[in-house]
Amino acid sequence: MATEIRVPTLGESVTEATVAKWLKKPGDAVKVDEALVELETDKVTLEVNASVAGTLAEVLVKEGETVGVGALLGSIGAGGAAVAAPAAPAPAAAPAPTPAPAPAAAAAALAPSVRRLASETGIDPAGVAGTGKDGRVTKGDMLAAAAAPAPAPAAPAKAAAPRAEDPREERVRMTRLRKRIAERLKHAQNTAAMLTTFNEVDMSAAMALRSQYNETFEKKHGVKLGFMSIFTKACIAALKELPAVNAEIDGDDLVYKNYYDIGIAVGTEQGLVVPVIRDADKLSFSDIEKTIGALGKKARDGKLSMDELTGGTFTITNGGIYGSLMSTPILNPPQSGILGMHKIQKRPIVVTEKGQDRIEIRPMMYVALSYDHRIIDGREAVTFLVRVKEAIEDPARLLFDI
Repeated sequence: MATEIRVPTLGESVTEATVAKWLKKPGDAVKVDEALVELETDKVTLEVNASVAGTLAEVLVKEGETVGVGALLGSIGAGGAAVAAPAAPAPAAAPAPTPAPAPAAAAAALAPSVRRLASETGIDPAGVAGTGKDGRVTKGDMLAAAAAPAPAPAAPAKAAAPRAEDPREERVRMTRLRKRIAERLKHAQNTAAMLTTFNEVDMSAAMALRSQYNETFEKKHGVKLGFMSIFTKACIAALKELPAVNAEIDGDDLVYKNYYDIGIAVGTEQGLVVPVIRDADKLSFSDIEKTIGALGKKARDGKLSMDELTGGTFTITNGGIYGSLMSTPILNPPQSGILGMHKIQKRPIVVTEKGQDRIEIRPMMYVALSYDHRIIDGREAVTFLVRVKEAIEDPARLLFDI
């Protein structure tokens, strides 16, 4: 009897995936837990493994097609069973449609105030753009929908003229991950009152600290002492002093988070992903470095889980590894702040000691904080960067929590 291969649960709010690559072809022997096919969602790439040993009997969905959770991908036959090759390639079966939630289940997911307004106004929440966490429809969204005038009938849109092809060009369909990245970045620009403030950090003390202790640190902990752990600790100290930077807007509410799950942006061949260091405030410098290393490797290998990519409260991105001298990072919704690190560059700096000024060459880094002005005031944003600057320029502050 054949064993079905189906699309597994893909994670919170993810309902469909694209078949990226079949790792086996019909007739190939498969072992238990052996990877059969790669699926690409808008957040991660994951593998579907064989639940039994046998032979891949059939492939029902071709590479590049979109499938919903629970869709039938193919089947595994008994081990060693011969698979007759069809005379001509059969068309792939249409992917199973994503099952729509039952009306009762959909209603239960709504807040009582939303359900009440839906009953009173006759407005279907499914047609209302949600601004709450994870796109949920809030009471404010329903009130805005009720107050909005009925849209005038739109004039028939003219079909855009097809773009002329050029033999020197190559057209490649965007991956689901790349489309999702584009959507999230545009959503951040459209919804947040985003501003960026800058400062510069003298990296002399941090570099001296790393130079002095890196060899001993690596021997004891098996990982190098990098700047990311120092910046992570500096950001956490600043977030504790300025909790608005660690908060988010949920409808009409401000949600202040008394925990520190720090996202670290990682560039991969597939696109930018932001794995999360959980409870980073409770970790040592070595634990942070190990976690960053492990998450970075999983990101580059496409092995990150959904849990490792969700729930961050604040993000750090380091464009300096690519040579960026200055940038304005874009928020990672629903977070309200993101710190941008940049290239360390030697520059002439005026140093004042005992009332006397002199010019010295120092290793300097520009740092940027992009923030949502709806929740974070300019004073808080500037103070946050000043606190980060103070901690990096005098790392003893982090050791003594001052």
